Amino acid sequence: MLILSIVTLTFICIALTVMSLYWFLARPASVVTARLESMDPSLALIENSPMTTMAERVAEPLNRMVPLSAIEAAKLQKLLLQAGYASHDAAMAFRAIQLTLMVAFPILTATICFLMDRAPSTFIVWAGIGAAIGFYLPRYILRKKIAGRQQRIRWALADAMDLMVIAVEAGLGLNAALNRVGEELGHTHADLHRELELVNLEIRVGRSREDALRNFAERTGVDDVRSFVALLIQADRYGSSIAKAVRVFADSLRTQRRQRAEQASQKAALKLLIPLTGFLFPVIILIILAPAALNLIDLFGSM
Repeated sequence: MLILSIVTLTFICIALTVMSLYWFLARPASVVTARLESMDPSLALIENSPMTTMAERVAEPLNRMVPLSAIEAAKLQKLLLQAGYASHDAAMAFRAIQLTLMVAFPILTATICFLMDRAPSTFIVWAGIGAAIGFYLPRYILRKKIAGRQQRIRWALADAMDLMVIAVEAGLGLNAALNRVGEELGHTHADLHRELELVNLEIRVGRSREDALRNFAERTGVDDVRSFVALLIQADRYGSSIAKAVRVFADSLRTQRRQRAEQASQKAALKLLIPLTGFLFPVIILIILAPAALNLIDLFGSM
């Protein structure tokens, strides 16, 4: 029965993998997606991709077996937004990947234990380890993607502020300045360019500028972006000069960027200390002292 179960589960995993590859590679795009991409590439961000459609089909039965509460779903959706996945089905796709790995890894470890002729008691242990890896691995990758994206946005924001100062002082309004800065950042800072495109898109479809900017801060999760959004909202609400406020904020942001670079350079010496003391210094000591140690061994051996 154990062999039959392993063979059956392995066949199911292989079949699901082949079907997923077919849906992802061979399934044509929907007509709505094609029309949105032909009209404006930024509008395609709100449409489902073949990957999310495939993940939705896989996740639907899995989510019925392991339901997700509304609070956890909202937290997961926020984390996915900060990682750059703006689709409404991104949480379902992530849930499908997580549940699939929680099933696939135990089956894989059990199959390896069976092929290596391990004791049946070890199957449960390794299956539990595989399930834990399948649960925490997607979340770890998601955290790393969020940290990397926030770092890229943080470094790109200083350049965006300089462009914003130039655009506002040239006579453009705030909406036109945001649109212009987003276009200029398309080739150098793709993450911030995409976020500014979404801000401009929300304003064009009728959402207020304050709500669009607040959504921008929530999607990124960067403290500097929250400060910039609060600055723009206050300047717009109280009628103060946006150009002066953005210039002061750009100067302070440039100073913070230089301080972060200096801090990273000072940390580099400390980070290099561990590999130097662990790998380089023992080799140097061995090369220097090995001939003397060999001579002493020969000397005491002859005595």
